[in-house]
Amino acid sequence: MLRTTAFSRMAIFRVPLFRLLAINLAAGTAAALLLLCGLLALNPHGLRDLILADRSPATAIGLLLFGLFITFGSTAMGTAIMALGGLADRGAGTGRGGGRGGGEGGGRRTDTPADDKRAAVRVRAR
Repeated sequence: MLRTTAFSRMAIFRVPLFRLLAINLAAGTAAALLLLCGLLALNPHGLRDLILADRSPATAIGLLLFGLFITFGSTAMGTAIMALGGLADRGAGTGRGGGRGGGEGGGRRTDTPADDKRAAVRVRAR
């Protein structure tokens, strides 16, 4: 029974979207830890001294780490989600610059189909 619940928890990482989010959350967490360690090591404007002079410096460090974790984790995950549109627009090797090796980035579409004609449309005013 215990083995099946552990297996079902790990089965969620077989879904590509959840795996993408977990990897980027880990990258954001690593960036948050790196920034916190850098702030404590460099001591800008006496921040480390201020934190360590408090009665409970672990609380201040924990709250700072939590804020950085939320900020960098959500930024990394959001960036990964928004970058998915760029892969879908490029196609799988069709058109100019298609495929995964192209140098274009973002979600902008650079190649338009030949049958993409624009037409004027009348709209009645209310």
